[in-house]
Amino acid sequence: MTRPGSRSRQLALDAALTAAVFGFSVAQMATEAFGAKEGQASDGDVVGAAVCLLAALPLLARHRAPRAALAAVLAGSVALVALDLAVLTAPAPAIVLATLAARDRSRQDALVVLGVCVAAFAAFAAVASVRFEPEAGEYAITALLWAGGWIVSDRRRLARERAAQEREQAAQERERVAREQRLAVAEERTRIARELHDSAGHAINSILIQAGAARLVQDSQPERSREAIATIEAIARETMQELDAILGGLRDGAPADLEPLPGIDRIPALVERHRAAGLDFSLHDRTGPALRLPPAVDRAAYRIAQEAMTNAARHGAGAAELTLECRDGVLALTVVNPVAGGAPARPSGGHGLTGMRERAALLGGTLDARSVGGRFEVRATLPRGARTP
Repeated sequence: MTRPGSRSRQLALDAALTAAVFGFSVAQMATEAFGAKEGQASDGDVVGAAVCLLAALPLLARHRAPRAALAAVLAGSVALVALDLAVLTAPAPAIVLATLAARDRSRQDALVVLGVCVAAFAAFAAVASVRFEPEAGEYAITALLWAGGWIVSDRRRLARERAAQEREQAAQERERVAREQRLAVAEERTRIARELHDSAGHAINSILIQAGAARLVQDSQPERSREAIATIEAIARETMQELDAILGGLRDGAPADLEPLPGIDRIPALVERHRAAGLDFSLHDRTGPALRLPPAVDRAAYRIAQEAMTNAARHGAGAAELTLECRDGVLALTVVNPVAGGAPARPSGGHGLTGMRERAALLGGTLDARSVGGRFEVRATLPRGARTP
C-alpha cells in the first residue's frame, strides 16, 4: 500500500511532468518546430494549445492506468501532427513507456506494447510526412525517446530484481548458516550428554559395586575392603578428570575437547577393576598391539565396552566375557553375560543402550543388543576408517 506522503510526492511529480510536456509542445507549436517547419505548419492558437494540453494530461494517470495513458498520449501525438501542428518531438509516450517498463509483466504484454508503439510511430511518421516535407532522420529523436524510455526503465527494473534476488539469497544463506549452527549446537549438546551419561553413570555404578564389596568384606577381609575403597578413590579421580575434559570447552563457548578421553587401551584396566570387585569378567583381545584407531572410533569402542560391562555388573549374574577383534577394516566388540535369575534384559531400554547405538550409528557402524538363551549379548561393529562426525 502506498503511503500518503509517497502518493503526494508522486502526484506532484506527475503534475510537473505534465506541465513540462505541455510547455514543450506549446513551444514547438508556437515556433513551428523551432523554425524547422516555418511556413509549413499552422500557426499556434488556443485550439492548438488545448490539443497540446489534452495530449499531455494522460500523464497524470500513468501509474493508475498506464495502458490507457499510453494509448491516449500516442493518439495525442498523432493528432497534433494531423492538425498541422509542428509538434514533431513527442516525449509523453516515452514517459508512459518508462512507467510500464518499470512494472512486472509477461513477455506477451511486452510484445503487445511494442506492437502498439510501432503502429503508433508509423502513423505519426506517415501523417507528419504528408503534412510536412520530410527529411532524412527527422523523426529519429522521437523514436529514440520512445525506445530509450522503455529500455532504460527496463534495465533499471532488471537491476532491482537482481538486487532483490541477491538480498533474498543472502537472507536464505544467513538462515542456512543459522540453522546449521543450531544443529551443531544441538549435536554438541547431545554428544556432551552422552559423554556425561557414560562417564558419570559408569563411575557411579562402579563406586556402588566397590562400596558394596567393601561393606561385605570389611570384617572378614579388611585388606580387600581397603583395596575396594582405594579403587573408589581412583574411579572418582579419573571421573573428575574426564568431566573436566568434557565440560572444559563449555566455559569458553567452544566445543568440548574430547580427544584426551580414554580409548580401547584402557579396556583391560576396566576389566581388572570389575574383577577386583569380585566379578568374573574376562577379556579376549585379538586386535594385536599394533592396532591404531581414529580417536572417534577408539573413544566409541571404549564407551560401548564401558557401558556394556556396567550393565553386565548391574543386571547380570556376576560374570561377563568381552571380545575385541579387527577384520576387514572393521572393529568388532562383543560383550556376553548371563542374565541374573534368567530374567530377560531389556534390549531397547535405558539411556545406556540408546547412547551405544547412537555412537555406533554416528560412525557408520551397527550395534545389536538382545537376550539369547539366558544370556545378554551386545555386538558392535565400527569401521576403522570412520572419522569424527
